[in-house]
Amino acid sequence: MFIQKIIQSLTKHSVSYALVGGYAVALHGAFRGTMDIDLVIQVDEQAYFNAEQALVGIGLQPRLPVKANEVFHFRDEYINSRNMIAWSFVNPNNPAEMVDIIITEDLENMNTVIKQGFGLDIQVLAIEDLINMKQKSGRPQDLEDIKALERLK
Repeated sequence: MFIQKIIQSLTKHSVSYALVGGYAVALHGAFRGTMDIDLVIQVDEQAYFNAEQALVGIGLQPRLPVKANEVFHFRDEYINSRNMIAWSFVNPNNPAEMVDIIITEDLENMNTVIKQGFGLDIQVLAIEDLINMKQKSGRPQDLEDIKALERLK
């Protein structure tokens, strides 16, 4: 299963991560269908490098031709001038296999919990921080996720 490959590779490459997005909502207990895997990592050059190695190592490629050091060093420019929210990776042989690393957030400032899923211990963003992150986004799906997460508290 794709998510298992992602979590195992992140762990192998010593990437501190938190699952966010649809998978996180589902692991907290609310039904949510999703295809892509959304992550938050620490805003740290080594963390970006390790994440890149973990994802490329299982056959994913960045959607944009940028390397970890570029994303780290030009992060503010990408966010503020280019409206880049996520550093996206995709499997060229199966475009349904996608991972987005949310670059507008820093795991350093967030709380996580361990959830059991897919036969693994998975680091997931805590409900309060997940709600806060989704409120910033304001997308219709995120607003629905907030409602579902509020019911779980």
